[in-house]
Amino acid sequence: MSFCRIIGAFIFKRKLNTFSEKNLAEKWILPSGQKTDICVYNPITKTKVPFILNDLNYVTWYMCGPTVYDSAHLGHASCYVKFDIVRKILTGFFGLHIVQAMSVTDVDDKILVRAAQQGEDAASLARRYTVEFFEDMASLGVEPPSLRLAVTDHIPDIVAFVQVLINKRAAYVANGSVYFDTSSDARYGKLSGATVEEEREVRPDGEKRSPRDFALWKAAKAGEAAWLSPWGAGRPGWHIECSAMASAVFGHSVDIHSGGVDLLFPHHENEEAQSCLYHTTPQWVNYWLHAGQLRVNSDHKMSKSLGNTVSVRQFLSRHTAAQFRMFCLLSHYRRGVEYSPAAMEKAVAVSRRLEAFLHACRAAQRGPGSSVSAFFLLQRLSETQRRLLGALADDFDTGSALAAILDLVSDTNKELQLHQEQGPEASAGNAGVLAAVADFVRKSLARLGVHFPSLEALGSANQAGGGAVNTEAVLEAVVQFRSRVRLTALQEGSPAAQRCRLLQACDELRDELRLAGVTLKDHGQLSSWSVSSQQP
Repeated sequence: MSFCRIIGAFIFKRKLNTFSEKNLAEKWILPSGQKTDICVYNPITKTKVPFILNDLNYVTWYMCGPTVYDSAHLGHASCYVKFDIVRKILTGFFGLHIVQAMSVTDVDDKILVRAAQQGEDAASLARRYTVEFFEDMASLGVEPPSLRLAVTDHIPDIVAFVQVLINKRAAYVANGSVYFDTSSDARYGKLSGATVEEEREVRPDGEKRSPRDFALWKAAKAGEAAWLSPWGAGRPGWHIECSAMASAVFGHSVDIHSGGVDLLFPHHENEEAQSCLYHTTPQWVNYWLHAGQLRVNSDHKMSKSLGNTVSVRQFLSRHTAAQFRMFCLLSHYRRGVEYSPAAMEKAVAVSRRLEAFLHACRAAQRGPGSSVSAFFLLQRLSETQRRLLGALADDFDTGSALAAILDLVSDTNKELQLHQEQGPEASAGNAGVLAAVADFVRKSLARLGVHFPSLEALGSANQAGGGAVNTEAVLEAVVQFRSRVRLTALQEGSPAAQRCRLLQACDELRDELRLAGVTLKDHGQLSSWSVSSQQP
């Protein structure tokens, strides 16, 4: 039995999944359902806990999406790419089926302010930035959500949700607005440790009773977009949107709810509180996943308010989507990471190393003298498979998983170099073993969303962000090379002189191919080609 399951069984004996006075004192309840071999970090218990699904092989996942008042930047992108990686791990490595719903906040104070500044209709501005956001995510290889939930499409669901909370005396009307009464939830603060103030009083002019209480419905101001409700014209508060939309789709329980770590409080705290009271359940979300922030200059997060953002489109003018995904893979999804030239250089170097390895394996499989130790590499392949799955099952530790792949690449490269130095007299080749290693590396990376250009189609388009191969220039370079080799062979001279000329011609071909978008690399007696990530 795995460590996670042993711990899970122990916790399960101590926790009852019922709504009683006993478990009101408990902060988190172990779900009962399908067990997996995965452990995830729980911000409530501050430990890793077993990942257990409500239904067989079926994961319900709600993700806080964008507030569409401006272009997405890399701080946003890092969050969505990291969770796209987690989603791909669950489906590609553990065979789980995921239904993911994402919110789109298309009515908000920020949208109203930006629309007024630009003299644009708020709804039109929101639609424009919604389209741009999903185009940017697609350009980064982020799989679209199963369901896209726009707030303005769910106003009736939100109004009905608020009314239930009022009926349960968990919310109150004040001067046309509606506020959630945080004192009505005995578990409030379980995510963040926040506490409800003891001193409470009704303030003048119909304001909220406590600073901790938050708006479920905001009374309309003159000139603002508004919808009718039993309490007067207005619009939803931010926190209620996600609770109402997620409940409309998934009901009284959600397996995963994700967002940036900056949303833990107050947004996710408030969501959990109002949803538990709405559904009369002690636990609405079973697993909260929070992505670490993208920092600039070590201690400042990337944000529009600080003016230190890089838009997705600006980034893709200098790097590729695969390189940014590699940047995200190199660190844990929960960990904050600094965006810097040095960090991107590392991600680019790792990407190039992996791509060069796949090309080298392809070349070695075709050439003579490519023998390797089959027993050693098969043993290393088996070890890497165990390390990879173990790391991914341990709270989606992509950094350790990638390290396992890179160790296998290093050992295989050493084997290739050793046997190339021994020459064609080495023992019989093992192209099948190299193919198995290369296939494992390629497929593992693909399951994480990292794709390299086709190794077969020279004229195919380059990977995301790069240019296409100039096929005409390639053909011209090859023709000219043939002519130079032929003329050299016909000229009189010593064999040594002829060899020098041939090697010089080979170097010239290499340089011409680089200008055409193809990189040639020599590996002992073998050579391989790859599509350049960027043309000069």
